[in-house]
Amino acid sequence: MAAAAHDTAAGDIPRRLFFYNGGFLNPRLRRILSLAGHEVRLGLPGPQDGVVVWGRSPHAGRGEAVAARRGVPLVRVEDTFLRSIRPGRAGDAPLGLLIDGQGVHFDSSAPSRLERILVTAPLDETNLLARARDGIERIRALDLSKYNMHDETPPPPPGYVLLVDQTQGDAAITHAGATAASFAEMLWRAMEDHPQARIVIKSHPETVLGLRRGHFAGPLPDRVQICAGPVSPRALLEGAIAVYTVSSQLGFEAILAGHRPHVFGQPFYAGWGLTQDENPVARRKRRLTRTQLFAAAMILAPTWVDPCRDRLCSFEEAVDQLEAEVCAFRQDRRGHVAAGIRLWKRGWMQRQFGREKPVVFIDDPARAAAAAARSEKSLMVWAGKLPDGWTEPALRIEDGFLRSRGLGADLVPPLSLVVDDLGIYYDPGRESRLERLIQSAPPPGGAARAARLRAQILAAGISKYNLPGSLPDLPEGHRILVPGQVEDDASIRLGGGEVRTNLALMQAVRSAHPRAVLVYKPHPDVEAGLRPGAIAPDSLRGLADVVATRADPLALLAACDEVWTMTSLLGFEALLRGRPVTCLGAPFYAGWGLTRDLAPVPLRRRQAADGHPLPRPDLDTLTHAALIGYPRYFDPVSRRPCPPEVVAERLAKGQMPPRGLPLRLLAKAQGLLASRAHLWR
Repeated sequence: MAAAAHDTAAGDIPRRLFFYNGGFLNPRLRRILSLAGHEVRLGLPGPQDGVVVWGRSPHAGRGEAVAARRGVPLVRVEDTFLRSIRPGRAGDAPLGLLIDGQGVHFDSSAPSRLERILVTAPLDETNLLARARDGIERIRALDLSKYNMHDETPPPPPGYVLLVDQTQGDAAITHAGATAASFAEMLWRAMEDHPQARIVIKSHPETVLGLRRGHFAGPLPDRVQICAGPVSPRALLEGAIAVYTVSSQLGFEAILAGHRPHVFGQPFYAGWGLTQDENPVARRKRRLTRTQLFAAAMILAPTWVDPCRDRLCSFEEAVDQLEAEVCAFRQDRRGHVAAGIRLWKRGWMQRQFGREKPVVFIDDPARAAAAAARSEKSLMVWAGKLPDGWTEPALRIEDGFLRSRGLGADLVPPLSLVVDDLGIYYDPGRESRLERLIQSAPPPGGAARAARLRAQILAAGISKYNLPGSLPDLPEGHRILVPGQVEDDASIRLGGGEVRTNLALMQAVRSAHPRAVLVYKPHPDVEAGLRPGAIAPDSLRGLADVVATRADPLALLAACDEVWTMTSLLGFEALLRGRPVTCLGAPFYAGWGLTRDLAPVPLRRRQAADGHPLPRPDLDTLTHAALIGYPRYFDPVSRRPCPPEVVAERLAKGQMPPRGLPLRLLAKAQGLLASRAHLWR
C-alpha cells in the first residue's frame, strides 16, 4: 500500500473521497462526512483525491487496493465511543465519526490518528482537562455507554470478576493482536487469579439482539454466568472486583470507572499505564491519566455532529443530544397507555412518545390503568385529568416551560412536555419529580450549561408561549407587574393561597404598594375569551395604573421593577431575568429562597425529614431542574428528541410544526364557542 495511505495527517485528508462499498450510500454517514468537509463519490480518484473505507471491514479491501494502485491517501472511518441507543446493525445512525487518514484506532499494527494524539499532544491544557473531568462524571451520572439499550435491570450481587465478551470475527479482535483463543485464555486466567470469586461474562449488545455470535456459548463452569440482560455497563463495573477484556470498548469504560483492567489484546487504551497488559504494544511508552485518555479519545479525536441542527458540534453538545434521546428511549421502551388525552393532542403525542411502541389511547383512566397493567406498559395521564384521590402509579403529563409560539388553547402543539412519575409541578400538596431535581445538585457541568441556556433564552427573547405584543406607555415610578391567571387553573386550585382571583390579587398588591405603578397583564387565554378570569374594567379603577392587554410579557418584565403573582409562570421568567418576585401562592419556584413568599409553601422545600435545614438552590440549579432536567423536548425540524438549546433556537427562529387546516378550524370553532359561553354567563 502506498505510504500516503498511512501518513496522511488529519488536516491533509482530501476533500473528495471515493468509496467502493454500499455502506457509504447511507445518507446519514454521507452527511456527517459532508459536514466534516468531504465530498463522497463513486468512480476513480484523481491525484488530489482519496479513498474512504469503513475501518477494517471485510469490504475495505476494495478501497485499499484502489488507493494503493492510484497512489492516493486512504481514509478509514469508524464509530465514535458514544454512538447511539442501538448498534448500527440494528439501524441506529452514529452521533459522530473517527475520521482517520493514518490508520484505525483498534488496529495496533500501525499508529492511528488517535494514538498519535495520545503520544504527541500536550494533554495538559487546563480547560481541556476540566472538560474531560466533567465529561467523565457526566457520562457516569447519565449512565451512558457506546450503546444505550440498558435499563434499570439490577446487576448480579457485587463481588464478581467481570469478563467482557465480543462478537466472533470482529475486526477489533483480529487487528488488536488477538484471536478467538484469547477469550478462552482470558477466562482461564480470571479463574486462576480469582479461585473463589464468581465470574460474570457480559455479552455484547449485538449478541443480545441476535445479530452476531459471541465467544461464550457452550457449557461453562458452575461459578461462571452469562449476563445477557439489559444491565447498565456502569452498574456492572461498579459491582466488579476486577475486569478482564480482550479489546472491548468496555475496557476503556472500566478505566473511567476506576478499574485497571486486564487486557489480552492491544486496544487503543492499552499501553499508557492504565491497564494490565498481557500483550503490550512496545512503541507505547507514555504514561497518561484517565482524564488525558478521555480528552484525546472523546474530545480531540472525534468528529461530532448535531443531527437536529445539522452541523458539526462539540463533545458536550453531542452528549446533550444523546442524553435527550436516551432519556426518551428509557421512558418509552415499554410503551404507554395514555388517558385523558384530547383528540387533537394525540397525533403529536404519538410522535413524541410512540417512537418505540405505539401509544394506546383510552379515555377513562381506570380502564387505561387496567390495560397498562395487562400489557406491562406504563400508564400516562394528562395531569389535570386524573380523578381526585388517584393512588395508582402514573406518569403525569403537562406542557413544559418552553412550549410554543401560540397557546395550547388555540391548539398549537407543544415542543416540550414534562413527564412526572411522582406528582406534578403545580401541585405543592405532594412531592414532584421537579422538586427532587431542584433539591439535587446539577450534574457535572450542569450549572454552567444552565447559565448558558438562560443567556440564550434572554438574548433571543423567549418565553413559554412567545406571543406577539407591544409595550404600552407606562407611567414613571416603581412599576410592579401583576400577571393575571386563568382562575380555574389547577395551579391556583392546588397551589393557591388565600388570594385566588385576579381581582383579589390586584387588591392585595395595591394594599401593599399604594403609591406604586401597578401594571396588570391579563392572561392570554382569558383575553381570547377561552378561559375564566376576566376583571370588569370598573373593578380595576384605582387598582391598576395600566391594563396591558395583548402586551409583550417580556417587554413588560424589562420595563417593570418587580413581579407579584399567585402562581404564574411569569414569576419564573422574571427570576430568569433577575427581577424580584413576590408569591401569594406556592408555585414550583417558591419556597427555595429565591422569592418572597406570602403564602404557605411545603415544609419539605426548606427542611429534610429529620428536621435539618436543606441547602438553598441558586438560580442555576433552579434553571437546570426546570428547563433541562425535568422536561422532554421534541424538535419539529428533525422530528426527534432534542435538548432544550435546540427548542430555544427553533422558538427564536419561528421554526414551528404546522397545525394543518383541521386544527386551525377547530381552534376557531373552540374560540367562538368559548366566547358565546362567556356571554351566556
